[in-house]
Amino acid sequence: MLDNFWFNVQYGMNHVLNLNAYDHILFLLVLVVPYLFKDWKRILLLITIFTLGHSLSLVMAVYGIIKVNAKLVEFLIPLTILIVALYNVFTAGKKAPSEKVGILFLSTLFFGLVHGLGFAGVFSMHVKKVEGKLIALLELALGIEIGQMIVAFIVVFLGFLCQTVFRFSKRDWIVVLSAVVVGLVIPMLIHSNLFT
Repeated sequence: MLDNFWFNVQYGMNHVLNLNAYDHILFLLVLVVPYLFKDWKRILLLITIFTLGHSLSLVMAVYGIIKVNAKLVEFLIPLTILIVALYNVFTAGKKAPSEKVGILFLSTLFFGLVHGLGFAGVFSMHVKKVEGKLIALLELALGIEIGQMIVAFIVVFLGFLCQTVFRFSKRDWIVVLSAVVVGLVIPMLIHSNLFT
């Protein structure tokens, strides 16, 4: 039982930390880059909301509530990354009004749903022979959450280094990283199979 638990947790962590499928890392990077260590509560909340959306998609896919159009999802995932990256570029250095927090959390939940759909097919095959699908999903969600926390910590730590040691302004740090991500996701959008 403990072996299954650890296997599923590792499976979730590997899903996030897989450098060959780096779309998850790119999304987390643009989601977290505007924040500092003092914003840890907001970072934790955003990541947990993203995990919740991701997990809801998996539940709906595994139990046949929704069918996944793989080509559409393959296009939507980099689109969500692009939206957040462009939002960062255009709002860097501006103080976001507190009433926008609800929009931020709702969009993060929605983007989590989209990213979860991208993993639904693989996860469905993973749990096909498992009796406790919901338990496996919770264990996987825990692994995803841990993996996302690792990525978030690295992004915030690098931001701390660049802003304190190398004297980047916070605005420049956000704009440069977000612009790099824009450059990485545009080819993903162009090469998606949606229009073929």
